[in-house]
Amino acid sequence: MAERLHFEDQITKNKIKSLILIGVIFIIFLIIGYVVAKVINPSYFFIIMIFSIIFSLFYVLISYYNADKIALASVNAKPASRTEHRAFYHAVENMSISSGLPMPRVYVMESEQINAFASGRDPKNSVICFTTGALRKLNKHELEGVVAHEMGHILNYDIRFMTLTAVLIGMISIIAEIFLRSLWFSNSEREGKGQAILIIIGILFAILAPIAAQLVSLAISRKREFGADATGVKLTRYTPGLRSALEKIKSEHLGEKDKHRYPKAVAPLFISDPFKKKIKNIFSTHPDIDERIKRLNAM
Repeated sequence: MAERLHFEDQITKNKIKSLILIGVIFIIFLIIGYVVAKVINPSYFFIIMIFSIIFSLFYVLISYYNADKIALASVNAKPASRTEHRAFYHAVENMSISSGLPMPRVYVMESEQINAFASGRDPKNSVICFTTGALRKLNKHELEGVVAHEMGHILNYDIRFMTLTAVLIGMISIIAEIFLRSLWFSNSEREGKGQAILIIIGILFAILAPIAAQLVSLAISRKREFGADATGVKLTRYTPGLRSALEKIKSEHLGEKDKHRYPKAVAPLFISDPFKKKIKNIFSTHPDIDERIKRLNAM
């Protein structure tokens, strides 16, 4: 008999794994800082650090406080109608009561694909958006399961968590870019094999560190999806709803036009990969649907 998974354990484990991955990004940040400090003047490095932190925070905070507006505008979403989308409204209201969260603003976007996303900096400023395809193809229990998944992202403060990740990645990328450009425009004499080796190591880290940090960020995104699935089960106390919705998402066949109508920047927000990549790997924003269904079956 297969071992049963408890949704509370799954939520806790995925939060711990996400924190560990954040720690990995921070370690990458420290390593590239150390290597760059060895190559250039340490006093200049602190100036670069301060500049990168300020610039990265400024850029990300603007995006953070306008995350919901940016996401909704990018997919041309419209406010849902209480009469036309009654089942959708009721599902969100029910999950809002179940979670103890404020009622999110509810939106609909035109698409035949079964998909949905949540956004917003906190529960008081959150939105949930469903495709017209999801509203048409999902039954009551499936609809509630997907709404619960999205409420899970809001409850777990995933937007805030991913913002922290973006800040760290932004700082790593800025430091790497400034370091690489400084080598091109530097007129200083660099003597000795040791210094040459340090420069080579610095260049390698400056190139690879942002890539490594981005891969870790994608891994965090995948872990947060597992966490939202488990939270969705916690809210509904009914595993078959979300599981059946994921099975429908897996089996649907769409034209290329509908697959590529989404901006890549908002792809990680959706409950499933809107581009329907068949092969999942370290570059994927979402975990494999079969693995998600397997875990839901074990709960």
